[in-house]
Amino acid sequence: MNSLLTELFLIMGWSALPAWAAVLIASLNVFLIVILAFIARSFVRRLLGAVHQRLVKRTSDLEETKRIDTLDRIFNHIASAVITILAIMFIMDEFGVSIAPFLAAAGVVGIAVSFGAQSLVKDYFTGFVMLIENQIRQGDFIEAGGKSGAVEEVTLRYVRLRDGEGAVHFIPNSQITTVTNRSREFAFAVVDVAVSYGTPLDKAFEVIKLTGDRLQLESDMAGKFLGETEVLGVIQLADSAVTVRMRVKVPAQEQWFVKRRLLSAVKDAFEKIRH
Repeated sequence: MNSLLTELFLIMGWSALPAWAAVLIASLNVFLIVILAFIARSFVRRLLGAVHQRLVKRTSDLEETKRIDTLDRIFNHIASAVITILAIMFIMDEFGVSIAPFLAAAGVVGIAVSFGAQSLVKDYFTGFVMLIENQIRQGDFIEAGGKSGAVEEVTLRYVRLRDGEGAVHFIPNSQITTVTNRSREFAFAVVDVAVSYGTPLDKAFEVIKLTGDRLQLESDMAGKFLGETEVLGVIQLADSAVTVRMRVKVPAQEQWFVKRRLLSAVKDAFEKIRH
């Protein structure tokens, strides 16, 4: 385009390009670079979207689908950053700003900054490892960095959680040393029941077991149970009651709902016995 516009101006009788013509040509080139950057970003987004859809169709595993969604979002961010940086470099070149000194300076500054930004480098490295090892995915309920909540976003820099009260926590990846993920395959709804010393244990065990089994038959509990109710036995002797533990295998992230229903059902069952 530069050569075509230059020839056009020469045909018009200018032996050398005036300043305004040079600015006009540079501006048109910048406009073209921006348009090409948008086209490239749109193409990459469509390409990643097509790959994402194909991978999702090839798996029926919900956990693997979550991982694919997380990786798709990360690659989209990386592609956007690379295209933006390249576009800025080309625009600077159009206005006669050499990028070589900036690259050299960036190398020197990068070395200096690396000593003072080790935690930032560690954030990105840890985030990359977590993604590769599939430790955390969007939608999981986890405990990490002293916080717990549902994962709303996973990046190479941080993990964003929203807890049960709605508070949002941004946890730098470098601060995550241990991840407790409560969203993998299955979980156990564990309920501790206080039984008075005057109640025969075999009777208490029977009531607890029947209550759990009956709860499974209720319409709103369809698909919430992955096994029979287990009465694990006595786990503690308190001053006024014996603590009996029961548990049920449930789909991941359903343990809290099932636990609440079990507590309510067991309470009602023991009240009926007393009366």
